[in-house]
Amino acid sequence: MDIFEKIRQNRGPIGQHQKLGHGYFAFPKLEGEIKPRMMFRGKEVLNWSLNNYLGLANHPEVRKADAEGAAQYGMGYPMGARMMSGQTRKHEELEQKLADFVGKPKGYLLNFGYQGMVSIIDSLVGRNDVVVYDSDSHACIIDGLRLFPGKRFVFPHNNMENLHKELERATKWVERTGGGILVITEGVFGMAGDLGNLKAITAMKSEFDFRLLVDDAHGFGTMGPTGAGTGEHFGVQDKIDLYFGTFAKSMAGIGAFVASEEDVIDFLAYNMRSQIYAKSLPMPMVIGALKRLELVQTQPELREKLWIIANAIQKGFREAGFDIGKTESMVTPVMMHGELGEALNLIMDLRENFGVFCSIVVYPVIPKGQILLRIIPTAAHTLEDVDYTVKCFTECRDKLLSGKYRSETMPNLGA
Repeated sequence: MDIFEKIRQNRGPIGQHQKLGHGYFAFPKLEGEIKPRMMFRGKEVLNWSLNNYLGLANHPEVRKADAEGAAQYGMGYPMGARMMSGQTRKHEELEQKLADFVGKPKGYLLNFGYQGMVSIIDSLVGRNDVVVYDSDSHACIIDGLRLFPGKRFVFPHNNMENLHKELERATKWVERTGGGILVITEGVFGMAGDLGNLKAITAMKSEFDFRLLVDDAHGFGTMGPTGAGTGEHFGVQDKIDLYFGTFAKSMAGIGAFVASEEDVIDFLAYNMRSQIYAKSLPMPMVIGALKRLELVQTQPELREKLWIIANAIQKGFREAGFDIGKTESMVTPVMMHGELGEALNLIMDLRENFGVFCSIVVYPVIPKGQILLRIIPTAAHTLEDVDYTVKCFTECRDKLLSGKYRSETMPNLGA
């Protein structure tokens, strides 16, 4: 069969719905300055769908640093991959400051978090090794494991008893192959908001010989007394062997980093194909990240404000009878039950009639009959925003339960 004909006949589990709502339910355009209120299809909406946790995207010092970096260097410098001609003192400065912040000897910048995680796994483990990972791991981890030629064992999400069993299996396997064991989990799971059980996982190091890689994309800058991450929150940062953080969440930027022992970072720098063969992170982004990191460290009130908003909206939802799962972070999933058509009508009502914008997750990402609306609180939101949103959600839930969102035809707002 012709390849193009094949994809015309099978658009994929998500792509099959493209005509239903491209530009509305998928690939929506939020316009204007990054803040709680933005424009969507010509209307102002209260936006709960941006990972701008600390409100740094529009912070005046950040905007100034970004502008000055672009004016001084342009977006081209440094021109080339880090290994060839893209190394600068500013890149090294940012790496060391990031490593110091998360309590590791050395760090290395990654152009993008997703490709960085894929490349870390690809370069770190080989055919004789075993990877043991949480079943709810992010897609970047799963894609990294697709490239991994060795054995992999998955344990049910945060099931420590099962992890123990998988480590027993992994230990027997590497005794035969002579390889090593890498355990991978997340600090904050971005969909449900619960935390990886880092305390229990690191405690198993006394019984098993393994290294631990933690994807802390949502925890970096938000969790722990200083914002140094979920490991700091649990008091086990020193027991994390490879710490991965991204700039795309709390730092409201582009890029990521990995931090570990010096010789491990040196190995990664010379072996991560996605970095060796890719252009260096542009200087304005590096300068902007330095300013963002400075604010994360020197303005704890931003993190305090984030948690005021997160705690308030989670308290409001719980008191209103909503199921928000087991979130222990600022990520706030609101779970309901209904068919796909009901879910789409609900989200349209929220956006068009209440002016509230949030992300919607339905099958095949979650089981059929379930609806997940994900709320991302930020330091830029207000308590008034919280009260209004809980009120709107309550009204929409009542409509859902009374059957008002049922329809013979699916809403179609495809652009």
